[in-house]
Amino acid sequence: MKLQGKTALVTGASSGLGAHFAKVLAAQGAEVTCAARRVDRLEALVAQIGGGARAVAMDVTDAESVRAAFDRPYDVVINNAGVTYDGPALKTAEDDWNWVINTDLTGVFRVAQAAGQALVDGGKGGSIVNIASILGLRVAGNLSAYATAKAGVVQMTKSLALEWARYGIRVNALCPGYIETDLNREFFASDAGKALIKRVPQRRLGQMEHLDGPLLLLASEDGAFMTGAEIVVDGGHLVSSL
Repeated sequence: MKLQGKTALVTGASSGLGAHFAKVLAAQGAEVTCAARRVDRLEALVAQIGGGARAVAMDVTDAESVRAAFDRPYDVVINNAGVTYDGPALKTAEDDWNWVINTDLTGVFRVAQAAGQALVDGGKGGSIVNIASILGLRVAGNLSAYATAKAGVVQMTKSLALEWARYGIRVNALCPGYIETDLNREFFASDAGKALIKRVPQRRLGQMEHLDGPLLLLASEDGAFMTGAEIVVDGGHLVSSL
């Protein structure tokens, strides 16, 4: 029970990795607040988690929505909410670019800033885990907005870690590779998806459970001397040969 007695907030918790992260933290004793736009899904998740879990409506593109969710300082914040846009850069509309950047980069900053301010005001330290991606460290085609946003998240993580270390606030980044979820399972079963899997040195997709250990390392006191770090969980994808 690495997080017994701790409070935690997970953004983007209505599905996928966010919902999984909320369950992992709760299983380790944290009192979890699940935040996202789709409150109906959050309420179903909270009912499943039980304990002191609660649901909070949050749109990370709305500064007031983010501020309202921080009615207390959280010991752990998993900054997970994000979207993606898949298309050639030459055909990416500015609205689509802005949608990704405002959610995946500016939205992450909004949440981190609110989390940091609440902790400073409360006179306590804590852990902020920004969910980045291997695409923040290396690029793939047709994902220019997403890759740019995630690269920004990695550098933002280091910058905030430097500024907030004096307050006892740790800021780290978790960089997943290709992780199987309900949203991508059908694609990875296709010929194109299978070809992509073959480019991963371990020749397999990651499962959400593969992120549990790294997540808990960064969230708990096991990682007390870690800040400004990026942890890659990708089956060796980043070190595959060019």
